[in-house]
Amino acid sequence: MNQTVLLFDGVCNLCNGLVKFVIKQDNSEKIKFASLQSDYGQKISDLYHLPKEDFKTLVLIEGDNYYLRSTAALKLFKTLGGFWKVFYVFIFVPVPIRDFVYNIVSKNRYKVFGKKETCMVPDKNLQNRFISQ
Repeated sequence: MNQTVLLFDGVCNLCNGLVKFVIKQDNSEKIKFASLQSDYGQKISDLYHLPKEDFKTLVLIEGDNYYLRSTAALKLFKTLGGFWKVFYVFIFVPVPIRDFVYNIVSKNRYKVFGKKETCMVPDKNLQNRFISQ
């Protein structure tokens, strides 16, 4: 697989907001998306031995490499380029510190941002950006 894929919690409002943000910023359409709940997301979870329920992290896949939590978010900003790549400077903050902050947000995201009953369904214009199988 030689593409960039963002795996996200499909029922999380914060995660869905991030996907919508990335779609608007990624004019070259180099980033594809899949919910962790999808067949594709479950296959990737198996492949990388990630939880298949109770999703607490973004997963960014670049080719044969995958990144979790804060590293996934920072790599995502770097991939978006432009102004957003300035946030990649935080990669120099030690992972335990970055992930500590990330985990606080992750733990409270449903309380603060809410959640949906079902995963987001992309409209016809965006279906080519989403991987389901």
